[in-house]
Amino acid sequence: MLFNTEPSDVLERARAVRLLLLDVDGVLTAGELYLSDSGEEIKAFNTLDGQGIKLLQGSGIAVGILSGRTSKLLSKRAENLGIRILIQGREDKREALDELCASQGFTPDTIAYVGDDLPDIRVLKHVRLGFAVCNAHGSVKAVAHAQTEVPGGAGAVREICDFILQAQGLYDDAIAPYQ
Repeated sequence: MLFNTEPSDVLERARAVRLLLLDVDGVLTAGELYLSDSGEEIKAFNTLDGQGIKLLQGSGIAVGILSGRTSKLLSKRAENLGIRILIQGREDKREALDELCASQGFTPDTIAYVGDDLPDIRVLKHVRLGFAVCNAHGSVKAVAHAQTEVPGGAGAVREICDFILQAQGLYDDAIAPYQ
């Protein structure tokens, strides 16, 4: 993890996280869009990210998705991972965040967000802890508290999940069933 602010500040922020909110294209995927001749969309998701999401959820930290695009594949992936907070087709992500907080009982000071491009900036500036994937646009990296060492779609979300679990002292218990 690369820190844009003091590492102790990022750790302190991570201790208060109750919801990890994720962008999709460029974060959960490598940001490439594959379309078949028939117009069918194809996305590739990383299994390391999926396991990290399950570890967080199993430790009592909610995970949600906030995407500017709408995708049936994303709905299926969220369902497979047990993600109940799924917001799609929202170009104004900050407005969607406010609605999420009002409807789900979260506050911005309990949320971490992961983004990679311009539509993510207003959310990153508003939540307690903002992460950029290492292959994010420079303007996103500039406002994030920390950056992953792994690119989006290649395990970046897992890196963040592990970081939050470690900051909250939950990592060893989370992985104990696998050892």
